[in-house]
Amino acid sequence: MGNLEPRLRAGVRYLLALALVCTVYAAGDEEVYLQPADFVESAFADGEAGSPQMFWLTKTVQPEIKKILRHGYPGLRLRYWVREDRTAWILEEIGKVKPITTGIVVEHGEIKRLQVLVYRESHGWEVRHPFFTDQFKGVTLVDGTKLSEPIDGITGATLSVNALRKLGRLALYLDKTVQASKDA
Repeated sequence: MGNLEPRLRAGVRYLLALALVCTVYAAGDEEVYLQPADFVESAFADGEAGSPQMFWLTKTVQPEIKKILRHGYPGLRLRYWVREDRTAWILEEIGKVKPITTGIVVEHGEIKRLQVLVYRESHGWEVRHPFFTDQFKGVTLVDGTKLSEPIDGITGATLSVNALRKLGRLALYLDKTVQASKDA
């Protein structure tokens, strides 16, 4: 029994150290690759995005958004930036359990750029690399809400890949809606 107390202290120290490591890991599992404000600035040739616009998630667009995402988008409105036929969107979708923040530039109805800005999941981070995101360049919508080109997956990142596919579709749909309202 005399050795129990030192073992107990050692066990407590181990658990405290483990808790500290877990806390540091949990706090550091968000990886910011590009600040959203920097993305918006870079989305336009001269770096001048202007003031953000509001896209209201009305009863008219909510069913289409649900069709694309398979759930509603949180909130009542989305912020976006527009100049002529170019729109920039910062959208989020859940990968496995945490949101992936993504910047998407659409011009003339096609994706010009898709970039992961903030990644919070423990797996699937490979979707941030250009070898994956460059597949979205030039992609448009067909049949209302389908991507015009297949987007290859990444082994072990299926949920993250699916999230970015949905966000690409959503940005194209939102852009189409914004452009149609300008023409009306």
